[in-house]
Amino acid sequence: MKLTLKVWRQPNQQSAGNFETYKLDEVGEDMSFLEMIDVLNQELIINKQDPVAFDHDCREGICGMCSMVINGHPHGPEKATTTCQLHMRSFKDGDTITIEPWRASAMPVLKDLVVDRTAFDSIIQAGGYVSINTGNAVDANSIPVEKGLSDMAFDAAACIGCGACVAACKNSSGMLFLSAKVSHLALLPQGQPERSTRVLDMMKAHDDAGLGSCTNTGACEAYCPKEISISNIARLNREFLSASIGSDKVAK
Repeated sequence: MKLTLKVWRQPNQQSAGNFETYKLDEVGEDMSFLEMIDVLNQELIINKQDPVAFDHDCREGICGMCSMVINGHPHGPEKATTTCQLHMRSFKDGDTITIEPWRASAMPVLKDLVVDRTAFDSIIQAGGYVSINTGNAVDANSIPVEKGLSDMAFDAAACIGCGACVAACKNSSGMLFLSAKVSHLALLPQGQPERSTRVLDMMKAHDDAGLGSCTNTGACEAYCPKEISISNIARLNREFLSASIGSDKVAK
C-alpha cells in the first residue's frame, strides 16, 4: 500500500508549526496506525531527519496516550477505536492521510503530535479519589452495590482520559471526561463522603484549566473511543446543582 502523509510538525510549544508531506511505499494493511508511524520514523532516522514525536504506551487501547486527529477525526475514522487499535486496512492504496495533534488551548502542543494533558491531571487531583481508612482493605463483598448502579459506574469508569472529547468539541470542553469521573464515584457507596465537595472542586479545576463549557452537540460521545455516554453530563449537572445549594464554594 502506498500512502501520502501530511503530518503536523512543531518543534516546541513556542514555535509555529506546519504540515510536512511524506510518502510511504510499503505499508501493510495489517499494520496498526502507530506501526505505520514507526515505519515513517525509521525512514526519517535513516535519512538523518528528526522523527515524528507522538505519545504511546500500552498500544492496547487502555492508556489513552495515542492522541492523534486523523483526517479530521480524533483517533481516526473507526468508531470506538483508539489510534493504536486503528489498522491500515481502514485506508486505501494511494490515500492521503492528514495527521495532527489535539487542538485545544487547554492542551497545548509540546512537540509534533504530543500535547500537554496536565489539565486532566488537575481535575483528577481536585477530587478523583475516595477517602479510605488505614489498615487492611475492606472485603469487596461487605459493601453491597445495586446491580444497575454498579453497571453505570463501571461504564463511566471505562473512560481512559485520552482527551478525544476535548478535541472533538467545538468549545474544547472536557465535560465528558469530568462527568465520567464524577459519575463513577457518585454512584458507588465508597464515593459518598466527598460527593458534594468532589463535584465542586473538580468543576472548578476544569474551568480553571481553560476547558470550555458543554453545549450538548454530542460530538464528544460520537468520538469517544470507549463510548462514554453524555447521560453522564446530565448526571454531572444534577450533582453540581445539588452540591451548589448553600455552598460557599460556588462563585457568586
